[in-house]
Amino acid sequence: MAVHPITTLPRDAAVLRTPARRVRNFDASLRSLVADMIDSMNAAHGVGIAAPQIGIGLRVVVIGMPGERPFVMVNPEVVKRSGERELIEGCLSVPGYRGRVTRSTRVLAKAQDLSGREIRVRAEDDLLAQCLEHEIDHINGRVYIDHVPSIEQLWTLDEMIADDDDEVDVGDEVDEDVDVE
Repeated sequence: MAVHPITTLPRDAAVLRTPARRVRNFDASLRSLVADMIDSMNAAHGVGIAAPQIGIGLRVVVIGMPGERPFVMVNPEVVKRSGERELIEGCLSVPGYRGRVTRSTRVLAKAQDLSGREIRVRAEDDLLAQCLEHEIDHINGRVYIDHVPSIEQLWTLDEMIADDDDEVDVGDEVDEDVDVE
């Protein structure tokens, strides 16, 4: 298929900040889009990608957990979430930065598969729970920096490496240092 460039802030704010449109046609063009999304996600070394991140304003998400086959969620929405945990998160659409965010510990999402059948994805205390919230945020016009409480909790990768004795170290107050996309 094809590898697409990743949309980034601030350059592509219009597509990243606009809620995506609902998918109504489950046809060959949707399967082609998903194949392109998987190729683009893999080329960028991400674990998730939403269609707006390749410039397509549709409610489509692909998630590829390490060591597992990627799966697709069409028209996904979080139906239940609970608990909280603090993480350091990054995003392909905000390259070079990480920020401290609060995500749910348990997430239940519903969506459709490539045939239009309803599916549910449940995640607890892991990267998948984080990824579900992160990617579904993208199709709703949000990015992780919207969850960063203050600019002081946003770092460049260079600052994180240079300041390795600071509280942003993995294992201190945060669960993970993960670029979910």
